[in-house]
Amino acid sequence: MTELKIYLDKDINKELIKSKKIAVIGFGSQGYGQSMNLKDSGCDVVLGLRQGGNSDKKAKNYGFKTMAIKDAVQWADIIQILIPDEIQAKVYETEIAPYLTAGKYLMFSHGFNIHFKKIVAPEGVSVIMVAPKGPGHTVRSEYEAGKGVPSLIAVYQDATGDSKEVALSYASAIGAGRAGIIETTFREETETDLFGEQAVLCGGCTALIKAGFETLVEAGYSPYMAYFEVLHEMKLIVDLINQGGFADMRYSISNTAEYGDLTRGPRVITDDSKKAMKEILSEIQSGKFADEFLNEVNSGNKNFDKLREDAKNHQLEEVGAQIRSSFVWSKSKIIDRDKN
Repeated sequence: MTELKIYLDKDINKELIKSKKIAVIGFGSQGYGQSMNLKDSGCDVVLGLRQGGNSDKKAKNYGFKTMAIKDAVQWADIIQILIPDEIQAKVYETEIAPYLTAGKYLMFSHGFNIHFKKIVAPEGVSVIMVAPKGPGHTVRSEYEAGKGVPSLIAVYQDATGDSKEVALSYASAIGAGRAGIIETTFREETETDLFGEQAVLCGGCTALIKAGFETLVEAGYSPYMAYFEVLHEMKLIVDLINQGGFADMRYSISNTAEYGDLTRGPRVITDDSKKAMKEILSEIQSGKFADEFLNEVNSGNKNFDKLREDAKNHQLEEVGAQIRSSFVWSKSKIIDRDKN
């Protein structure tokens, strides 16, 4: 195992990024969080957006200067692409690539399109990554609280000779230097990120919660009790794990819960589960998942839309919406879809 190097603000030239003109392409979750933090850190930033669209209007409401994407690319030194993975290649080919010139920096927060070669940058352009390990709205809320979200940086192509320093300075400006920055590669970030989302954080977690909810309801228990036991309390347990690993979580829970954890958990997540995880990882590494996802989007999202609709209409979601609307802890929201 290699020694872990964590960069903090004290290790970084925080003024370097202020000498660069930054175009953030997109004003979704990451576009919102990163651009807001860059602005508050004193950076020269514009938003490259479809003029007159919803994102353009939202960005202007926050006081940003916006430009058409091609104009922003020509104006900027750094082009940070924060539009969805599935449209990046098309937008790159039509609105970014024709206006890229040597000495610019092409930046991403996920290595998907570079690693799977859906985007191939010219030799004279540096290709770098700054990837916060959290949603963009959390990047913003943590920054506002005087903290930060840990981030990864990576250099794929160093045409300018200072790509790592620029990536670190950018990461510091969005608040990551307050928490910690780790250097990785585009391949490692892309493949581990997709695996984490699919097998554990999103896919694995939601499937586990859903199965637990259904098991309790099918056994005759109240769906409201089932919701609290398998979904609401999940955050409380994850917060303990996030703070101090499994050890802190097990220190905090009862002996009964800890014994059940250690003896029953392996009966739920079995060798067959790990076998499925290895298959998922193999599909990611080979590019099969990337092609499947892009083909689904390009063919009209029929299966994707059905899966979304089925998930939205599950009893767990209906019960959860009713419970959350009735408790005071639901009133303060990180995400406001109308504003950000």
